[in-house]
Amino acid sequence: MNPPSPPFSMSGAAKVHRLARWPLWFTRWLGYRASPPPKRADWVVWLWSFIGAFCGISLIQAVFGHAQYFIGRGVPPIIASYVRTSCLDSLHPSPKNLCTPTSQGASAVLIYGAIDAPLAQPRALFGGHFIGALTGVIITKLVHLVPTEERYLELQWFAGSLACATAIVLMQMTSTTHPPAGATALLAAVNKDVRDLSWYYLPVILLTSTLALAVALLINNIQRRYPVFWFQPAVSIPAKVSPDLGGPEPVSQKSDNATAVNSAENLQMNKEFSTSPV
Repeated sequence: MNPPSPPFSMSGAAKVHRLARWPLWFTRWLGYRASPPPKRADWVVWLWSFIGAFCGISLIQAVFGHAQYFIGRGVPPIIASYVRTSCLDSLHPSPKNLCTPTSQGASAVLIYGAIDAPLAQPRALFGGHFIGALTGVIITKLVHLVPTEERYLELQWFAGSLACATAIVLMQMTSTTHPPAGATALLAAVNKDVRDLSWYYLPVILLTSTLALAVALLINNIQRRYPVFWFQPAVSIPAKVSPDLGGPEPVSQKSDNATAVNSAENLQMNKEFSTSPV
C-alpha cells in the first residue's frame, strides 16, 4: 500500500490550494487570493461597508416585499435577524399591522462591516441562522401544545427565552456561532408573523442568508476580501483583559514598572551605604 502523500512536496513547497486551479477572475469572488491583499484605507472600508449593507438589505426587501409568491404566504418584508423588525400590534394581527423594518442591523453589520471576523464567515452565517430557526420552530411548537392561544401568549416569554438559550448552546457545539442567529430563534416564538410561517420559516431563512451572502461576495471582493474561510469552524477570538480589570500588564508597562522598582532599590541601597559606619 502506498503511503499517504505528505502535506508538503519534497521540494518544500506548500500544497496548491484547490481554488488555485480555477481562473482568477472566478476565484476572486470566492475570496481566494494568490497573495494577501493590501491593507485598505479606513475610508475605503467605510465606503464598501455602506454600499454592501445598502445593496444587501435592499435586495432582501425587494424579494420578500414585492414577490407575490412570498406575499401570498405572509412572509414579512425582511427577517429581523438581518434588520430587526417591529410589529405595530403582534397580538392583534391585521392587514394594517404588518412588520416593518427598523434601523438596527444585525447580520449586515458582520458580513458587510466586519468581514474579517470569524463570526461573519459563511459557515457561521448559514449554520447559525439555520440552527436558530430550527430550534425556535421546534420549541415554539412544543410550547404551543397548550390548550389555548391565550395560554401560549402567557408562556411566550418562556418559549422565546428557551429557544434563544438553546440555539446559543447548539451553535457553540457546532462551531457556527453567529450572534444575530439568537434573534432568529427568538422571533420564531415571540413574533406572530414569523410564528405563522411554521416550518416554512426554515427555507425563508436559508434564502435570506443566500441573498445576503451573494451581495457580500460581490461587494466585499471589489477592493477587499471575503470570506476569510468557508468551512473552518467559527471560533471566537477572546479579547485581552484590561490591566484595570486584572488582566496582564502590557510589556512596556511591565518594563517601566521593573525600572521603577530597580531605581527605588538602588536609591535605598545608596542611602544605606552612605549612612553606614566606616
